[in-house]
Amino acid sequence: MFDSSWLTSPCICCLWLRSITYFWFWHVSVCIQIFLIPSFLVIPGEHLRICPQEYTCCTSEMEDKLSQQSKLEFENLVEETSHFVRTTFVSRHKKFDEFFRELLENAERSLNDMFVRTYGMLYMQNSEVFQDLFTELKRYYTGGNVNLEEMLNDFWARLLERMFQLINPQYHFSEDYLECVSKYTDQLKPFGDVPRKLKVQVTRAFIAARTFVQGLTVGREVANSFIPIPTPGCIRALMKMLYCPYCRGLPTVKPCNNYCLNVMKGCLANQADLDTEWNLFIGKKSLNISGRKHW
Repeated sequence: MFDSSWLTSPCICCLWLRSITYFWFWHVSVCIQIFLIPSFLVIPGEHLRICPQEYTCCTSEMEDKLSQQSKLEFENLVEETSHFVRTTFVSRHKKFDEFFRELLENAERSLNDMFVRTYGMLYMQNSEVFQDLFTELKRYYTGGNVNLEEMLNDFWARLLERMFQLINPQYHFSEDYLECVSKYTDQLKPFGDVPRKLKVQVTRAFIAARTFVQGLTVGREVANSFIPIPTPGCIRALMKMLYCPYCRGLPTVKPCNNYCLNVMKGCLANQADLDTEWNLFIGKKSLNISGRKHW
């Protein structure tokens, strides 16, 4: 189960602390500036807008660059941490969609081949009845406005009309007469209990499949749109935590875990509000998957 609590967990803060080391060589130009500035170039910090306005080795330009680097590292780390969730929804949606569409194609092809071998030209002249059935099933699966029960009832009614004409070729029946025949399908039961059983199976399978694939689509869209845009307040907090020590000549000082967690909670406050709804959504998807295993 995907739990959004990872967003503000100690894990991401640990990753962040490690990332400062990983980014060290990327920041080498800034670090060289800090470490090699002679003591007589340490200046008062009245010009600093984010870090404490004490004696500093950072110019305004350096502070701006470090602030932007804080923002970039935050975005990269959230992107890296959430990548698994996004790719999982995308891959699962793709695999299930391909699997279900293949099932439909195989079912239609197998039915067509069997009926061609069994009934030959008689079936081929009336095959559009079955083709229309699968067309409507595919349209329902892809989110079309199709009432499954009504569509299946129409299928059996059309099939009965065609068979009635084929069994009685010596007569010509009007459209009104054939419509009257189809209205009594339930009473006549020309196909036995097959329509009822098929309706139950098809309805259960297609409702579950469409619900499941639509849920994966929603999850994919939410995950793809999740990457937060740091607010100015968030960027200031990140800068203070990560790089203000650099400006004071203390590049080896790392933020404590609780400090890191508090900054992360502030930067991800809007996303954290989704926690309950997201976990509820994932829980329902898990139940949906468990239900399909017992078909």
